[in-house]
Amino acid sequence: MLFNSPLFVLGFMPLAFGSFFLAGRLSGPRAALAWLLAADLVFYGWWNPRYVPLLAASVGVNYVVGQRILRLAQARAAQARPPQDRPAQDRLGRTGRHDAARIWLIGGIAFNLGLLGWFKYADFLLHVAVPHAAVLGIVLPLGISFFTFQQIMFLVQSERGQRADAGPLCYAAFVCFFPHLIAGPIVRPAEILPQLQAADLARPRADNIAAGLMIFLLGLGKKLVLADTFGSFADTGFAAASHGTTLTLIEAWYAALAYTLQIYFDFSGYSDMAIGLARMANVRFPLNFNSPYKACDIAEFWRRWHITLSQFLRDYLYIPLGGNRHGGARQLGNLMLTMLLGGLWHGAAWTFVAWGGLHGLYLIVHKLWRRLGWPLPWPLAQALTLLAVVVAWVPFRAEGVQPTLGMLRGMAGLNGFALPQMIVDTWPGLAAIARPVPVLLSLGAARTLSLPEVSACLLLGWTIVLALPHVHELSERARGWALTAGFAFTVQALFFAPYTAPFLYFRF
Repeated sequence: MLFNSPLFVLGFMPLAFGSFFLAGRLSGPRAALAWLLAADLVFYGWWNPRYVPLLAASVGVNYVVGQRILRLAQARAAQARPPQDRPAQDRLGRTGRHDAARIWLIGGIAFNLGLLGWFKYADFLLHVAVPHAAVLGIVLPLGISFFTFQQIMFLVQSERGQRADAGPLCYAAFVCFFPHLIAGPIVRPAEILPQLQAADLARPRADNIAAGLMIFLLGLGKKLVLADTFGSFADTGFAAASHGTTLTLIEAWYAALAYTLQIYFDFSGYSDMAIGLARMANVRFPLNFNSPYKACDIAEFWRRWHITLSQFLRDYLYIPLGGNRHGGARQLGNLMLTMLLGGLWHGAAWTFVAWGGLHGLYLIVHKLWRRLGWPLPWPLAQALTLLAVVVAWVPFRAEGVQPTLGMLRGMAGLNGFALPQMIVDTWPGLAAIARPVPVLLSLGAARTLSLPEVSACLLLGWTIVLALPHVHELSERARGWALTAGFAFTVQALFFAPYTAPFLYFRF
């Protein structure tokens, strides 16, 4: 079920929250939590009910393993005395408990990664080993990348003693909580479990409902009005590249710039909707998106883009690999490996590996440049960062290596510069630099007017992205004006769009 569908907005959402608060009023917070879990499973099973048992089994195994790890970690902490103050057998007992906790942790992580690896990477790895092997045809369960990371954090925090104890109902509701189940944010158990255990969780609060609903609707507008509009422009160009069409300079750049805005508004809109939905249920999610295209270097970009994923990769991959603790060369290697694995996490394809590798290279160049101590003026730094990000989005979006190279050739001007004949006739001087063509077939609706139409839309989109504050920086009054300005367009898109476009991150 999609957040941006009429069924969700007018059916599931009011029914789920209404029944949640009613159950809390009639039977208490535990009954409300049980109802919320049931709603979560309905939400997940709407796509394909056959995968609900998989989700339930994953939750059950991780809860049992996590509780076992927590008990061993608590026993270890209770024995944390100086070695000279304890008898030899007690020291051995503590070592044994330490090893047991680590063994259980390793086993739990292996279980999660094995499950993720089978469903997401089995076909990819098979074709790496045997290029002409038959496709296994394994269907990727929705959200498996996200609930896998959630549960790995649960196990690690259990071993570190960084979380409070939680019953199976609370834990299942945490993992399956529908606002973040399919595409994040990747929230930490220690942040969310206490909120789900609060005595007043199921007590309706007008301020939370009003604020959450407004944030949700603003995110819905980003998705339906902005992301899907730019998506239609991007799809035209990238589809042409995938069919081997030669894209000229404008066609390639407009497709890349449109996709850059599409994924921005799509994921920003989803993140806002998730935060708004959780807020309505009296749960506060961390900020997951903070105007990343305003970043002045690539490290800042990653502190602003998909913040919870960046933090997960830093804390659970980069730092365990050694971080910056073993010299400069090792740090650069750790950065590259982290970004390569982060790219592969987004999808089982070489194009995602290339995207991760590009960002790893960017981070290495950034580190080396900082060591030189030559700061750039912020407009130039921001422009270079944005250019690097736009170029990296090409393999992320393209459907294969050859379409990626074709798009990049067009962006480099190697396929020439063309303009519609009507525009060249209006400004004859353009004929000196541009080849006149009847229409730009790989741009928008393939009409002469596609160029000014797409240009105007791109100008509007980039103005919003670069010049305006994001939703969470706006005052309530400013949010109200923003909602009013786009409400009619949102309603029209919600009810009259030819189809409901899924969020881009649903496929990861």
